Amino acid sequence: MANWFECKIRYDKTQENGSIKKVTEPFLVDALSFTEAEARIIEEQTPFVSGELNVSAVKRTKISEIFWDDSADRWYLVKVAFITIDEKTAVEKKAISQILVAATDFKGALNSFMEGMKGTMADFEIQSITETPIMDVYKVKSPDKKD
Repeated sequence: MANWFECKIRYDKTQENGSIKKVTEPFLVDALSFTEAEARIIEEQTPFVSGELNVSAVKRTKISEIFWDDSADRWYLVKVAFITIDEKTAVEKKAISQILVAATDFKGALNSFMEGMKGTMADFEIQSITETPIMDVYKVKSPDKKD
């Protein structure tokens, strides 16, 4: 199971008009610890940043799964409630999960989520779908694969 950490980095970004502005952007990293998450985001982002790069925050997220789409440019957080019935009391219970979905727009996020949930037997209802400020997501690097 993946441990997703949200890492915020602060650096000087060149704007479209040529001016330089200090920005803070969030990224998602699969890592075993806070230390590894910080090291990974520095490793992944250093080639794209000229000048100083600072990791301003690292926090663990509650994202349980990610639905990928390589053609998408935005990330949406889908809050979904899985519905179960307690056999003893016959009371309906809801377990909330957060799933990150890559999509180009809101409708695409809904469609990708429903496609990803197609094989599930559990009853669920979507609580919310929100666009996130996450810039990119980095999976764990497999040691047997060569880049």
